[in-house]
Amino acid sequence: MVYYRKYRPQTVAELDLPSVRDKMYAILSSKDLPHAFLFTGDKGLGKTSSARILAKAINCEKKGKEPCNECMSCVSITNGSNIDVLEIDAASNGGVEEMRTLRERVKFAASSLKYKVYIIDEVHMLSTGAFNALLKTLEEPPSHVIFILATTELHKLPATVVSRTFQIQFEKPTNEQIAGSLERIVKGEKLKVEKDILLRVAQISDGAFRDAAKNLEELVLASNGEKITDETFNKVFRTHGLSAQVVELLKAYSARDAKKGLKTIQLLTDSGAEFKIVIERMVDYLRGLLMIRNGIESDVTDIPSLSLENVNNLLE
Repeated sequence: MVYYRKYRPQTVAELDLPSVRDKMYAILSSKDLPHAFLFTGDKGLGKTSSARILAKAINCEKKGKEPCNECMSCVSITNGSNIDVLEIDAASNGGVEEMRTLRERVKFAASSLKYKVYIIDEVHMLSTGAFNALLKTLEEPPSHVIFILATTELHKLPATVVSRTFQIQFEKPTNEQIAGSLERIVKGEKLKVEKDILLRVAQISDGAFRDAAKNLEELVLASNGEKITDETFNKVFRTHGLSAQVVELLKAYSARDAKKGLKTIQLLTDSGAEFKIVIERMVDYLRGLLMIRNGIESDVTDIPSLSLENVNNLLE
């Protein structure tokens, strides 16, 4: 099983974002449970995992702040066999008929749980007609039904739907938080990892826990059971000498030397560099220059020809 599935959080305490943990605990401590939730944020931040944890916690036979993960309710939700917890992918089931069918189904009581839970992923993909059908259910939901809507594009949702949900924002984690999440995998798999490797993995993972787990797995496969070192990282992600080429690219920009800039880009392409990593390195360097422009010490070498305005424009 791939790491991001194997080490998916199973309790509120295991969720990697403190703000989400706090809100979840507050919800589970409250006497009044909202009938509809809206989880918003970028991909790979744990929205679906959190929805499953919430579904377990409100149906757990031990009725605590955490799912026990031992009772029949928790176990059946975890393994996906409980028919009272239904996950719907709006990208492929976003039509009016699907929502009308859902409206008919919600009338029936749960077969084995206290609450029937409908998790609708990528809810922004619903058609206008489907949203209208869903809205009617959200306005007057049966007391035994809980909706958990998840989306990466909040701005595409009708205001009428948003206003009828309890929203939890999944903010992008810091690199330190992502590295902390990877520590769980390192301990679980008994991996040998050189210092700062997890932080470097976090830096190239675009602020997503799921991407970070995938990147770590790539390093494990490349290491053949040996310790994961800087050499392994550079080999897998083609980052050797990248910092120097990033500086050359910025110097070419400052000198308005298109020929030199294009040659540097060609060198990066020929070396197999991932441009997501190139951009991350460039942003880090520009942050260093921004500190210098504001009279703060930085560990990057200054490029005097790049003005404060240039640096700000490039960062944007």
